[in-house]
Amino acid sequence: MKKEVLKTDLLIVGGGAAGSYAAVTARREDPELDITVIEKAHIDRSGCLAAGINAINAYLNPGETPGSYLHYVKDDSYGLVRDDLVYSIGQGLNRVTEEVESWGLEILKDEDGNYLKRSSRSIKINGENFKPILARKVRKSRIRILNKTAALNYIVQDNRVCGVFALNLKEDKFYTIKAKVVICTTGGAAGIYKPNNRGQAKHKMWYPPFNTGAGYAMGIRAGAEMTTFEMRFVALRVKDVIAPTGSFAFAGGRQINSQGEEYLKKFSRITTSLRLFATVEENRKGRGPCYLDLGHLDLDKKEKLARSLLGMCPGMVLKWEDQDLDLSELKVEIEGTEPYIVGGHCQSGYWIDSNRRTTLPGLYAAGDVAGGAPKKYVTGAFVEGEIAARSAVEELKKLPQNFLELNITELIANEYNRVSSFLNREEGLEAEVLEDKLQQIMEIYAGGRSQYYRLEAEKLLMARRKLNELKAETVNLKADTSRELLAVQEVIERIEVAEVLVEHLLYRKETRWPGYQSRVDFPDRKKEWRKFVNSRLRTENNELEIIERKYKSLGDYAAFKDYDQADFYLEYNL
Repeated sequence: MKKEVLKTDLLIVGGGAAGSYAAVTARREDPELDITVIEKAHIDRSGCLAAGINAINAYLNPGETPGSYLHYVKDDSYGLVRDDLVYSIGQGLNRVTEEVESWGLEILKDEDGNYLKRSSRSIKINGENFKPILARKVRKSRIRILNKTAALNYIVQDNRVCGVFALNLKEDKFYTIKAKVVICTTGGAAGIYKPNNRGQAKHKMWYPPFNTGAGYAMGIRAGAEMTTFEMRFVALRVKDVIAPTGSFAFAGGRQINSQGEEYLKKFSRITTSLRLFATVEENRKGRGPCYLDLGHLDLDKKEKLARSLLGMCPGMVLKWEDQDLDLSELKVEIEGTEPYIVGGHCQSGYWIDSNRRTTLPGLYAAGDVAGGAPKKYVTGAFVEGEIAARSAVEELKKLPQNFLELNITELIANEYNRVSSFLNREEGLEAEVLEDKLQQIMEIYAGGRSQYYRLEAEKLLMARRKLNELKAETVNLKADTSRELLAVQEVIERIEVAEVLVEHLLYRKETRWPGYQSRVDFPDRKKEWRKFVNSRLRTENNELEIIERKYKSLGDYAAFKDYDQADFYLEYNL
C-alpha cells in the first residue's frame, strides 16, 4: 500500500446528507477554510439518499411548530428523547428545506404555489436526483472530496481527536489525514443481523449495506460516550423488495391480517414501533401474513401511488408490471426487516451536546451517527450538519496556526501495521465467514427477525459470550486486495457495534419501545427507566462501562412558545 499524509482545517467523515450540508455550511461560514470530505462510496450516490426519496418527512407545515414537532417525536418514542436536540432540529427544518430547494431540489406544489402536504410534518418531492444535487453544491463550494476513501480509526493525541486514518480503494493508498477539527457523519449500521433476503439478494435491505457502523466503532474504540443503542430500528416494509410502506399508508392503505381484520384498531395509541409490533404479533399468533390493503381506493389514487414510487422504489412498480397486477385489487404483504442501529429514525449514537460536540475533544457528530434525536430524517440531518459545522468553525478560530505540527509517527506506524497485517497472508479467514457467524449469533440470541425481535437475558448473555469468541477470531482475518481489506475492516466494525448493542439490551430492564426492544423477561414500561442508557469503553482496561443519564425535560409542551433560547441550551452542554 502507498502512504500519504494530508493536512486540513476541517475534516468531514462521510459525504451523505449531514456531511454534505456540513461542508457547504462551513464554507459559507469561512470562505478561506481548508475543508475535506472523505466518502467511502462516491458523493454523487452515497448514503440514505443514494437511490432518491419521494418525500421530505420532517417539515413543519402550517399549524406545526418546533414545540409540536418535539411533542410528536417524544410521544412516538414513549417519552424518552433529548428534548434540546429534537427542539433545535425543529427550529431549522423549514429553513434547510427552502435552502436545498434553491440548490435545485424539486418540491411539488399546488396551483397556489404551496408545498404539497403528505402529512402535517411531511411534503412531497421529486427526489430521485436529491444526492447529485447535494454533491454538486459541495463541489461548487470548493471542498476537497476524497471518494472511495473509508475511515479506519481516529487519530487521537493528548486525548483529542486530530484526524483519521483512512483507506483509499481506488488508489490502494493508506491516508493519514491530520485535521484541527473532525465532524463524523458516517451514518448508522446495517448487516449486524441476518438480512431478510439471502444469497445474491442479501444487500436488498432497508438501510444502505455499506453503512457498517464505522463512525460508531471508531468512537467506541477512542472512548467516546454512546447512547441508546438498545433502541434498535426495525422497518415495516413491503416483503421481498423492502419497499417503504409510508407511501401506501399515506395513500390510505389499511393494515390487515390474513383474516381481513384491521388489527391496529385493537390499540388505543399507535406509534411507529407499535405498527411493527402489532404486525409481528399477528404473525406470531398465527394470523399472518399481514398486508397493506388498497383495494378500497379508486384507480386514480393507485396510479398516483405507483408514479410516486418510481422516484424512490421503482422495483416495486416493476414487480407489479411483471406480474401484470390488477391495481383494482392491490394488496401488498408487509413484514419487519432486520434490526438496524441508527440515530435518525431511532436514537442510537454519540452522546452530544447542543452544539453537536461529542465527549471527545475535537470531534463533532451529526445525522444518523448522532444519538438522542429520533425521527430527524434527511432535513434533521441537514440541521445537525449545519449546527456542527458552525460550532466547529467557531472552535477552529481559537486554535493556534501550528496546531497540526503533531509528532504522530508512532501512531501512524501502529495503524499501518495493524491494517497491513491482514494483507497477503497465506492462510486465514475471509471476512464473509465471520460476517455470517455474527449475523447468526445476533439473529438467534439478540432478538432477530426469526425470533420475532424478542429479547431475554439468558440469550443475550449467550450472545455476549459468542461475540467475545468471535472477536478473538478477527486476528485471523486475511485480505488479498484493498477491497477485501475494507471487508475485513467492516466486519470488525460490525462486531464491535454488536458488542455494545448487546450490553445496552441487557442493561435496560423494561420494554420501552415494543418491537424495537421487546424484553420477554421485562415486558412492561417502567417510570424509573425513563432515563438514557449510555456506555463508554475504558481505554485503560478495555472494559465497557454503562452510564445512566437522567432524562431532562424543557418544561410543558405549552410553555415552549415562551421558552428563553439562551437558557434552552444549558442543560446538556458537556
